Amino acid sequence: MKKYFLAIVVLAISISSYGQILEPVTWKTSVKKISATEYDLVATATIDDGWHLYSQVVPEGGPIATAFIFETGDNYTIAGKTKEGKGHTVDDPVFNMKITYFEKKASFTQRIKLTKPGKTTVVAEVEFMVCDDSRCLPPTYVDLNFKIE
Repeated sequence: MKKYFLAIVVLAISISSYGQILEPVTWKTSVKKISATEYDLVATATIDDGWHLYSQVVPEGGPIATAFIFETGDNYTIAGKTKEGKGHTVDDPVFNMKITYFEKKASFTQRIKLTKPGKTTVVAEVEFMVCDDSRCLPPTYVDLNFKIE
């Protein structure tokens, strides 16, 4: 009986460790006040060692580019495009093209202008893809919330 129990425990552990979901990127948000009506919304990605998060600008046929979709609001407008920090641009042998990616940390900034004073929350969604040296994960979607006090 002990042998069967031990076999079941070993099987359960091996199945659960095989089926773990990889989440090599975590996102945090912050808000920086620029003026009485302008704010920078900052999304910061922390990337696990060995993984690459791709730029917002990727050549056709390459990996999925990072993309931000900001919900429209009655009391703010989006000002310009989302800016990104400096990444690494390399000749990627897997995709056979020049690609810009980020390691360890990446920061993306979107300016907004308030049309009505007061507290508000800006909701956005980020779509991104990450790869390591041996595999790429399917695109991931994460909701982001920016609270303006």
